[in-house]
Amino acid sequence: MALIFSLAIGIMAGAGIYLLLRPRTFQVIIGLSLLGYAVNLFIFGMGRLQAGVPPIITPGSAAQYADPVPQALVLTAIVIGFATLSLFLVVLLAARGLSGTDHVDGKETDEN
Repeated sequence: MALIFSLAIGIMAGAGIYLLLRPRTFQVIIGLSLLGYAVNLFIFGMGRLQAGVPPIITPGSAAQYADPVPQALVLTAIVIGFATLSLFLVVLLAARGLSGTDHVDGKETDEN
């Protein structure tokens, strides 16, 4: 389970970095989103991936509990990431309307 989870994080982070290096603004925004999701999964995974572990500490079982801090951090990061993505999309639409292209540097080339 941990190997599959690690591979999923690695693939998402690799795809995010690849898209960050693309010349189009929309691809850069999607790359930022994928990278953010990979970081969220990484933080969530640091809270131990175990099934059947109680979320509440009972006396005498302090070693077997689910840590709520990574879950709270990921939930907050999801909300902030969604707001940031929405802002980036509005800026993308405004920049495309002003410049007529969605190229990162504003210059359209003949190469695709």
